Amino acid sequence: MENTLWIFVAVAAAGFQTLRFMLQKSLSMGTLSAGGATLARFLFSAPFVAALALGYLSFSGADWPALGNRFLPFALVGAMAQILATWCVVALFQHRNFAVGITFKKTEVVQTALVGFLVLGDRISFGGLMAILIGLLGVLVLSDRPEGGAGLKRFLNKGAGLGLLSGAFFAVSAVGYRGATLEVGSDDPLMRALISLMVVTASQSVGLGSYLIWREPGEVGRVLASWRSSIWMGLASLGGSLGWFLAFTLQNAAYVFAVGQVEVIFSILISVLVFKEQISRREGAGIALITASVLTLVLFL
Repeated sequence: MENTLWIFVAVAAAGFQTLRFMLQKSLSMGTLSAGGATLARFLFSAPFVAALALGYLSFSGADWPALGNRFLPFALVGAMAQILATWCVVALFQHRNFAVGITFKKTEVVQTALVGFLVLGDRISFGGLMAILIGLLGVLVLSDRPEGGAGLKRFLNKGAGLGLLSGAFFAVSAVGYRGATLEVGSDDPLMRALISLMVVTASQSVGLGSYLIWREPGEVGRVLASWRSSIWMGLASLGGSLGWFLAFTLQNAAYVFAVGQVEVIFSILISVLVFKEQISRREGAGIALITASVLTLVLFL
């Protein structure tokens, strides 16, 4: 492909996202509930996103772009799906180690390809399909429980279920976000990404914050009290989300997520160096397959 900017942007987004999940796991291990850690990710990102979007709009001298009729539905569906996906990932960290938890989430690549085709008509090449299937094989290897089991029980467990569910929600959110960015009336990819991201993070903060006030009294206060740690997660989230949104304006969401699987490599470093967790041979084999999937995709596109 002539335009390869989206590849570098997706790799950078994966790096920021790994950092954000590391901080999110730390917050969910006693400081906040899964819902609170999820809210912190959005709440401490939204002000930075809004400042950056409005600042860029002023700096560029452009008028507020026209928004298509489908912008808000795409943005809000994507926002809700991302909340549910992030919640699943935080809950998943309580069942499996960091690197494997992140890799379970990578089922989003296969599911995004399907959702993108059904909703937006996005198509993938034969080489891209092969890369995605190699990645799926890696996910199946990683979905095996550490304690083993017989038959399908080795794959049908809570950790695998949460991983697959998070992947499904992330797939819906990715396609929703790509659809939203395409509804912004601007030829500037960064402008489209920033406007979409500002609307999404604001709606997520208000929506999830209201839910926690209702269902988990006092949790929003604990989230606000965690600002010394959460503000860094907000900045990491800004880098990751802006990278994903910008990549979605340039390329098929399934391809973006496929390249984003380099997040697995980053997560291995975090898992071993920060959380002092061990990677088994089976987990190493699954991670190797994920890596091969990314390399195959880059070579074929």
